[in-house]
Amino acid sequence: MNNDQALRKHLLELLDGAHAHAPFDKVIADFPAKLRGEVPEGLPHSAWMLLEHIRLAQWDILDFSRNPKYKEMKWPDDYWPKSSAPPSDAAWDKSVKLFHEDLAAMKKLVNDSNTDLFAKIAWGDGQTILREALLIANHNSHHLGQLIDVRRLLGVWK
Repeated sequence: MNNDQALRKHLLELLDGAHAHAPFDKVIADFPAKLRGEVPEGLPHSAWMLLEHIRLAQWDILDFSRNPKYKEMKWPDDYWPKSSAPPSDAAWDKSVKLFHEDLAAMKKLVNDSNTDLFAKIAWGDGQTILREALLIANHNSHHLGQLIDVRRLLGVWK
């Protein structure tokens, strides 16, 4: 395995999680629907708010990474849901599904040998696909840790 292949392999593992942090599916698995909108005392966000924020931010980073017509989202309004609770169980499920689809798309981009991980993104100001993949992994890891805190305080983390 050459250095390029090794780097791509490590990035894919980092995006999947499970080495230094809990993977997405474990963190959200069996989250009780009645608690998804609860904001635990002492914390600023509910599980829904964190899930949607992770999804929205990941989508934005992916869109920036591959869309020459990328339009910057408004911070913080476009990055957080409007309410602490999901409007329905279907909304929660859709957010999880879209998270997986967007993560798979970023992993595909990273894994494509035609993607120069070090090339500056033409419509950016110095960013690279390597940087954007690391940003997704870092951002997801941070907020998944917050989701674990929410679960612990709600008494639903093993």
